[in-house]
Amino acid sequence: MEFELSFLCIFLFIASLILCILLSTRNSKSIFNNLPLPPGSTGLPVLGETLEFSSMGKRGIPEKFLMDRMNKYSHQVFKTSLLGEITAVCCGVSGNKFLFSSSHQNNDLIAFSWPSSAKKIFPHSGETTKTINHNAMRFRSIFFGFFKLEMLQNCVVLVDVVAKEHLENHWNMEQKEVNVVSMVKLFAFTSACRLFLNLENRDEIDHLAAPFEEIVAGIFSIPVNLPGTACRRGIKAANAIRKKLVEIIREKKKKGMMDNQDCLSHLLTVTDGNDRLSTELEVADQILASLAGSRDSTTSAITFIMKYLAEFPHIYHEVLKEQRSIAEAKSSSGEPLNWKDLQKMKYTWNVASEVLRLLPPVQGNFREALVDLNYSDFFIPKGWKLYWSPHTTHRNPEYFPEPEKFDPSRFERTHPIPYAYVPFGGGSRVCPGKDIARLVILVFMYNVVGKFRWEKMIPDEEIMVLPVPFPVKGLPIRLYPNQKS
Repeated sequence: MEFELSFLCIFLFIASLILCILLSTRNSKSIFNNLPLPPGSTGLPVLGETLEFSSMGKRGIPEKFLMDRMNKYSHQVFKTSLLGEITAVCCGVSGNKFLFSSSHQNNDLIAFSWPSSAKKIFPHSGETTKTINHNAMRFRSIFFGFFKLEMLQNCVVLVDVVAKEHLENHWNMEQKEVNVVSMVKLFAFTSACRLFLNLENRDEIDHLAAPFEEIVAGIFSIPVNLPGTACRRGIKAANAIRKKLVEIIREKKKKGMMDNQDCLSHLLTVTDGNDRLSTELEVADQILASLAGSRDSTTSAITFIMKYLAEFPHIYHEVLKEQRSIAEAKSSSGEPLNWKDLQKMKYTWNVASEVLRLLPPVQGNFREALVDLNYSDFFIPKGWKLYWSPHTTHRNPEYFPEPEKFDPSRFERTHPIPYAYVPFGGGSRVCPGKDIARLVILVFMYNVVGKFRWEKMIPDEEIMVLPVPFPVKGLPIRLYPNQKS
């Protein structure tokens, strides 16, 4: 243990010296040298301001890290250092528009990027920023090609079956008390396994689910691959899941099950614009990332919808009224949901949208400057990371009056201006799983609201954001049967 600590200290010292040299010499001949760098502080060597960033999340106030610096330095852009990377945080609607603009992607000015820790966990997705960006865009195109309207319509029926089975098996009235996070996480991951892998075996799903907590923690950690670190645990967990996914892929090929009717088959059999097929490891990494992202983000959204419905009975009754009208229009009680039913869930989605405004599952994401940039009269050097966060607009009274108030009706009265409401990103970089997330959330709400009402067992439960927001104790609730009127 003493050897590991000594090695870490030496590593941090050497890395800090290298970082200082790079910062002092980088882009000395840039055409933007007459412009100032964004104001701000890069904090400690290597660690930067990551510890304070994480601390704010643990306290459930990740937006405070951003707001404090926006008020101190600039409401347009400020610099910091996160996860070992010098970063320019682009704020507000103008910042979101700047980073999501398709013209920047096409002109190779700004690229999608992962923090160094994520590159270690997903090594087969590319080593350089340009490779990662190319692969990300390629797989986005493949995903969008698969989840078209016809496939989404089929997914509604599939997820409806999963939701009904899940509630029947795990939310029975004999126990009466449920930990929402753990139960919804089970549902969300089961749904994702069915949607992406066409996997139904419960034992295989449970085997895949076990290491995911370590992966998510590892992605948003200091990128130091030493024993005992979150990064090392994330790499180890990802390797275990990747191995299992490759086994599933090879078994699928062996049995001749490449019928292209599920997402995994589609990823393996569809070529990109250069007639290139993806490798097994590339596909495994993409499925791994999709499972990780959909599991936690969907769980967080559903959990906080249920939290707010418990706190606001009149909103719960409006959701119940809407869902009952859909159920009563069906020819029989066992008739599954369909795509048209989801389009009728306008109020329910307004509730979900308000939850996603106040507690967005994605706290932000990284890009990288591929060239020297001039943004808001500040110089951003080539190679700097760029960061956006929904928190710089979602709680801004300029875009959302009374921003701290939970008010689903705000989405009935008016639509937010472009790039103000960005729980799924925006522009050409909107999350490819947006429609699937909406589908899974609405299907679950239809089933759980139709079956139960509930009350919170911890009135003022705290929230932690690590990096996805969750109630500290998992939102324990007491269930009551929902009697039909």
